[in-house]
Amino acid sequence: MSIIGKILGGAAGFAIGGPIAALVGVIAGHAVDNLIKAETAPGPADNTRQIAFTIGVIALGAKMAKADGVVTRAEIDAFRQIFHVPPEETANVARFFDLAKKDARGFEPYARQIAGLFPDSPEVLEKIIEGLLQIARADGRMHDSELDYLRQVAAIFGLDDTRFARAQAAAGDMIDPWQVLGLPRDADEAAIKATWRRLARENHPDRLIAQGMPAEAIDLANKELAAINAAYDAVCRERGIK
Repeated sequence: MSIIGKILGGAAGFAIGGPIAALVGVIAGHAVDNLIKAETAPGPADNTRQIAFTIGVIALGAKMAKADGVVTRAEIDAFRQIFHVPPEETANVARFFDLAKKDARGFEPYARQIAGLFPDSPEVLEKIIEGLLQIARADGRMHDSELDYLRQVAAIFGLDDTRFARAQAAAGDMIDPWQVLGLPRDADEAAIKATWRRLARENHPDRLIAQGMPAEAIDLANKELAAINAAYDAVCRERGIK
């Protein structure tokens, strides 16, 4: 069963409150009052983290659509590709997008709640930004308003410019490899290799698997790891490092 199917089927074991729970409650027909709030639980269960990640991308993606004025079919299709949504659940994803877009709350409460669920996992938050970048680019262009919106979300997530640049590179944007690695151009060989090893370790898909993240997050991690490796290779070629 896909993660969307779990949400709609009530098999999620959802364990947080806030705007994300309210959105799930409306879609799934669950009473929000029956959901256990995060502060009363020892920590989010695997399903909760999976759903928070998925619904977070939907909600923030829908809010992003307000930046350029419309949720396009291309954006919904991009979400379907990232999250492997079965054709029969496409309409439900569209409902999620539509309700999140109409929610009177701004994007900030969603972003703050997601950041609070992953306080020690900035690499997970990077993957959310990466997914949103892919959705934003789905209609063939990145609008300035969308990019500004995503930078605001990243700021709430506590992600610096280097992490945002890595997400951009993973989403397919052409980013200076030195910026992807977060290194000055005069960094020595030891610093370059040490930084690459640290980033490869922090962004390895196995790390997200251990955190109970959904398969879609693992796919995004693979893309980011590939972007890190490509940036490292480019820097090594530039500096003649073997």
